[in-house]
Amino acid sequence: MKILFIVNDAPYGTEKAFNALRMVMMLQKEHADVDIQIFLMADAVTCALPGQSTEQGYYNIERMLKGAINKGAQVKTCGACSDARGIARLTLIEGVEISSMSQLVAWTVEADKILTF
Repeated sequence: MKILFIVNDAPYGTEKAFNALRMVMMLQKEHADVDIQIFLMADAVTCALPGQSTEQGYYNIERMLKGAINKGAQVKTCGACSDARGIARLTLIEGVEISSMSQLVAWTVEADKILTF
C-alpha cells in the first residue's frame, strides 16, 4: 500500500506538520510494509531546513523528518513553494529533494490513500 501525506503548514505555529509526522512514525512502526511519501507544500517546505533548535521537551520536526526518511519515507518539497520562500538554494535535510507539481500529480495517481495536513 502507498500512502501520500501532503503537508501545507509551517513546522511550528500549528501542529499540522507534527501530527502528520506522528502518524507517519506510527505507520512505520506498526505497518513497516507501507510505502510512505511526504510532499511538503506552501510553508511546510520550511520543515525541510536543517539546524532546527527547539526547547527541551518540545517536538522537533527536523528530527521527526529524519527519522521518517531513515525508515524509508520519500520526502519532496514543492519547487515553486521553495522558490517563493527563498529556500530553493539552501541545503535541506539529507534525503529531502526539491520537486514539482508534476511529481505530486504522479504520487497522487499512484497512491492508495492520500492524507492532507
